[in-house]
Amino acid sequence: MSEIDVTAESAPRDFAALRALIVTRAQTLPRRLTQVASYAVENPDEIAFGTAASVASRAGVQPSTLVRFSQALGYQGFSDLQEVFRSRLRERVPSYDERLRQLREHGHHASEAGVLIDGFADAATRSIADFRDKADPERIDRAAAILAAAETVYLLGLRRSFPITAYMSYALGKLGIRNLLVDGIAGLGSEQTSFISSRDALLAVSFTPYASETVTLANAARGRQAKIISITDSIFSPIAPIADVWLEIVEANFEGFRPMAATMALAMTLSVAIAAKRNEVR
Repeated sequence: MSEIDVTAESAPRDFAALRALIVTRAQTLPRRLTQVASYAVENPDEIAFGTAASVASRAGVQPSTLVRFSQALGYQGFSDLQEVFRSRLRERVPSYDERLRQLREHGHHASEAGVLIDGFADAATRSIADFRDKADPERIDRAAAILAAAETVYLLGLRRSFPITAYMSYALGKLGIRNLLVDGIAGLGSEQTSFISSRDALLAVSFTPYASETVTLANAARGRQAKIISITDSIFSPIAPIADVWLEIVEANFEGFRPMAATMALAMTLSVAIAAKRNEVR
C-alpha cells in the first residue's frame, strides 16, 4: 500500500484536482515526500519542464523520492505525474510575460518603462482575478470574526509583508479597532508581542521564503493561547498549520517580482469586515 491511499485509476488527471489532493493530504506525508510536495506546489512549471534529476536536485531530494511521491499519489511513476503538470501548460492562455518574451525574440522594441508598466500591471491584474476566483468568503468571515472578538489585534508581517500589516494597522485604527503593529524595529519583535494572551489575536503574514522572525513570533503567540490568523501562500507554509484560520494568497509574478495587489485586496476586505462584525455585537 502506498503512503497515500490513491489508486492509479483515481489519480487526478488535471492540475487543479492534483493540487487539491496534495494540499488535502499534506499533513500525512512523510518528511521527504512533504519536501517534494511543497516544491511541486510552488514550482509547477519546473516540474513540467525539468528532468527527474534536475527536479530532484532543486527540491533537495533523490530522484527515487520523486518516484515514491508520484506512486504515493497513485501514478505509475514521475513521468506519469509530470504529464499532469504539462497539461496545465497546454491549457493555459499565454501569459503577458510570455508575450513580452516573444516580442523581444521577434525584435520588436518598446520603452523599458512601458514594458515594466505593462508587465507589473498585468501581474497585478492576474493576481486579483485569481483571488476573486479562489477566495473562500466563509473562511474570510471566520477570520474576521476571530479578529473582531479579540481584545487587541496584533499585526505581524515583516520584510515584503510589512506594507500589508502597516496598512491594516492604519485602517483598523481609523475604524476604532485596537491593534498593535509588530514592526520588529531594533529587534524588539518579541518585546512587542510579550503581552499577547488568550484574549488577543495575531494576524501573521508571510510568503516564500518565510521570514524566520515571523514564524518564531507566531509560534510564541500560539504558545500563549492567542488566536492565530495566517495569510500565506501554501499549506506547507510554517504559519499555516498553527493558524485557527489560514488564508491562501498566491501572487502572479513578472520578471521574478511579485506585486502585492491581491494581498492588499484581502487586507482591505478583512479590515472592513472586522469593523462590521464589531458593530454587529454593539
